[in-house]
Amino acid sequence: MFADAPHVLVIRRRYLGDIVLLGSVLRNLRLHWPGAQLTVLTESAYTDILALNPDVTTALAFPDTLAHWPSFVAALRRARFTHVLDFDNTEKTALITRLTGALLRVCFDRELIKFRYPRFYTHSAKVTNAFYDSHHITDTYLELLRPLGVPIQSHEVRLVPLAPAFAVARKIIPRGGRKVLLHPGSRSPFRVWPAERFAAVADRLQDELGAQVFLVAGPAEQELVGEIRSHAKTHLVALDRAFSVGQFAALLAQFDAFLCHDSGPMHIAAAVGTPVVALFSSQNATIWRPLGERHTVLQTSLPCACFPASQLPSACTPGDSYRSYCVRQLSVDQVFAATRIALSTP
Repeated sequence: MFADAPHVLVIRRRYLGDIVLLGSVLRNLRLHWPGAQLTVLTESAYTDILALNPDVTTALAFPDTLAHWPSFVAALRRARFTHVLDFDNTEKTALITRLTGALLRVCFDRELIKFRYPRFYTHSAKVTNAFYDSHHITDTYLELLRPLGVPIQSHEVRLVPLAPAFAVARKIIPRGGRKVLLHPGSRSPFRVWPAERFAAVADRLQDELGAQVFLVAGPAEQELVGEIRSHAKTHLVALDRAFSVGQFAALLAQFDAFLCHDSGPMHIAAAVGTPVVALFSSQNATIWRPLGERHTVLQTSLPCACFPASQLPSACTPGDSYRSYCVRQLSVDQVFAATRIALSTP
């Protein structure tokens, strides 16, 4: 029907890690239709990461104001999309899907989650809670291809930093020697491993293994970087300049290991091929682990026992992965051992 060159719109609003992991879907679309135009619609904060995915043709951003919506919708109609894959099924994305006029429009029909405006779609992919909870998120994403007859040929997620970004990264990071990049931030303050433990691991990596440890964080996390450096007994290099997403991906590619929490940067590191040691709290690591064989997830047995309230910064909410302190069950010895193995991984 569409020969070899369909125009496919993929809709996913956010977040950074989710947009990175769309790469599995985009890879299979490209393998099935090498000549296809693949357009991804996301929030403006996440469009830059799509420039690093070689399978993406165009990145679009949702309009910032109501005044821009008429021209946005007109542009969608002019694009003549043949297929739309809506990964969100919000009222907004359902309406956008229908307004494209695409002949094939597909969305998830998740168990126990309301399917909004099913008449706006031509196909749906049923996903049970049992499947969702027991598979990586990319496996769930790939289910959306089945109603369209697109075969699953790959589970690869890859990002390819551009040459100018590599040039910037190579000027900052010296060549030679083993290097670890430590990113201590998290979207939830409950999921942050204590600064003094990060410092202890960094000291051991430098004293016992001769590896150089670098710290990187966003503007809101600079205080945490300062705390880690104040606890450390060895010199840690803080990369306190601002990096674009592309530069950050190129930076990650310079390191032998990346130590972090479950986060968007974790998925970028895995996608550029840097071994990851990821510290998880009580979130489902089966769903959100870094994709690939060279990575290590550290997580205590769940459900974990709550610490006494006197040992916590604020009240813990058992069962809520955004408000529980389970990551604090991990020890310095565990994290050091995992990072040492990551450094020795060929």
